[in-house]
Amino acid sequence: MAVNLPVPIAPRAAPRNATARTAIIGRAALAFWLVGTACVSAQVSVLTQHNDNTRTGQNLQETSLTPTSVNATQFARLFQYSVDGDVYTQPLYVPGVSIPNVGVRNVVFVATEHDSVYAFDADHIDGTTAALWQTSFINPAAGVTTVSYMDVASTDIAPEIGITGTPVIDATSGTLYVVAVTKEQDMYVQRLHALDITSGLDQPGSPVVIAPEIAGSGDGGSAGVVGFDALRESQRAGLLLSNGVVYVTWASHGDHPPYHGWIVGYDAHTLEQVAVFNDTPDGSNGGIWQGGGGLATDADGNIFCVTGNGTFDANSGGRDFGESVLRLDTSDGLQEQDYFTPFNYVALNAGDLDLGSSGPLLLPDQPGAHPHLVLAAGKQGTIYVVDRDDLGQVHSRDDSQIVQSLPSAIGPAFGTGAYWNGTVYYAGVSDFPKAFQMTNGQLSATPVSQAATKLGFPGASPSVSANGTSQGIVWIVQSDGYGSGGPGVLHAYDATNLSLELYHSPTTSGPGDAGRAIKFAVPTIVNGKVYVPGRSALTVFGLLPSIATATSTATATGTSTATPTPTTTGSPDPSPTTAPSTCTGDCDDNGTVTVDELVEGVNIALGLAAADECPEFDCRGTGHVTVDCLVRAVNDALDGCSVVGGA
Repeated sequence: MAVNLPVPIAPRAAPRNATARTAIIGRAALAFWLVGTACVSAQVSVLTQHNDNTRTGQNLQETSLTPTSVNATQFARLFQYSVDGDVYTQPLYVPGVSIPNVGVRNVVFVATEHDSVYAFDADHIDGTTAALWQTSFINPAAGVTTVSYMDVASTDIAPEIGITGTPVIDATSGTLYVVAVTKEQDMYVQRLHALDITSGLDQPGSPVVIAPEIAGSGDGGSAGVVGFDALRESQRAGLLLSNGVVYVTWASHGDHPPYHGWIVGYDAHTLEQVAVFNDTPDGSNGGIWQGGGGLATDADGNIFCVTGNGTFDANSGGRDFGESVLRLDTSDGLQEQDYFTPFNYVALNAGDLDLGSSGPLLLPDQPGAHPHLVLAAGKQGTIYVVDRDDLGQVHSRDDSQIVQSLPSAIGPAFGTGAYWNGTVYYAGVSDFPKAFQMTNGQLSATPVSQAATKLGFPGASPSVSANGTSQGIVWIVQSDGYGSGGPGVLHAYDATNLSLELYHSPTTSGPGDAGRAIKFAVPTIVNGKVYVPGRSALTVFGLLPSIATATSTATATGTSTATPTPTTTGSPDPSPTTAPSTCTGDCDDNGTVTVDELVEGVNIALGLAAADECPEFDCRGTGHVTVDCLVRAVNDALDGCSVVGGA
């Protein structure tokens, strides 16, 4: 996304001389261009559920959070934002967003069950808990509300249902796509919105009412047509943006019929419906919920999904695909190309052992006879390793046609696995987070390492941060305290050996905890911070300020530094550090800011110079030199030094 850098604030006094002013403005303009292009390109975005369209859950450009720096004395909760409802969605992140009347900010986006979308300053540099913007899709005075759990006769999501599936962002157009469900008088409506990420306003043509239909004789249909039931269909899985189309999926609320597994595609520019697929058009159920995981795509644009309990008759000429892994062709709408269904699908249906309780995980190309693999794991705890080019369909007695199956390898899976550096990670129910090694296209029969923490329901979806193939950390949010009002617990493990736990947040409610737990929580790890969704809150963890500064210095200079003594101990919840009362950018403390000092500030912002070479550029006390700090320095160079506050 193009970044519009802020214009320097209007002078408070006449410049000292026109020549100096012209020189400063020219050099500052070049400085801002460098920062705007280099800094933003160097930062990482998280635009979709589990980080990418293959759903690996990995961020390979994390340099601040390492197995050395993440520990109980250097890493802790930094701040928390309150929101108006439960956050089942994964936080999304875009760096360098130009917010009207605010300036350029790194922005974290969250959506709630109260039908709101928020944009927050991801770094809390202004020291305020207010949102950059908030958009609400309800209007109680006009009879437009969220949907009560009593309306759907299920406590799976309670007390209200609004936005459940993780949105998706198109950084090129600056658009966030999200589905919201509302109750309007006695009607239930689901809409796809396209929001401008700078303001939260609907883009032209947004929203559109979701109302697909398909020919079939399935449950809830009439006169040969199966329609979409906005009350019964639950939009749980993360949205997918692929090749200019936004794909949305649905399942059920508590298995209450009639429902089907729908996938609907919308043109990302016009929001015109361009594709429809129903996985049980002549049957029932088959929800595509995937524990909140998103649809996955391969390099050819094929879509992969995993379906839940439902009618299966594809092996006898039918077109119903309950309990299956599907590959869908997207070249002309959505067409089923191939499928895999476990041999014991009848028992899975009878025992409510959805294969589709966990989403698909597409691996990078592997050595061996089957380079293109998709992994799936459901409530039975079996990990299925399947060739994406030949899913294998169904056998009557076993699953020998697929690459590999590992029965009971993990506890019941209600979250998507993660992949990093030849290793696959799962965290099942009543089980320990486990790591399996990939060798020649097959998983190790037993875990190569596992954590010591046993997870209750619903397990977790692991995520990984790393600097390429080194410094890997596996992150999970333990959310089994959600039913009792307990906190979520953020865990960090050494990715090369899960028995080495680097950090965990407090296990009881209190200062420094991760906020009240919400089931299926997926953390977002990006640019030195960890964003944890919860009940009515977004909680942010990272390195303590003194540690962050030291880490930044070590990265910029390419040399290691001794670990400094932390400013706090335990798991504090520090307030933002107040900026020093000095002239921003006055490196030598002589009361003026020179062109050379401005250039020095730019070099620090770009990581070409150490932060301690001129701490006066860190106007927010965050350990980083931001564009706003450079703007302040330019204004002080133009107008003379002023006292810089912490606001």
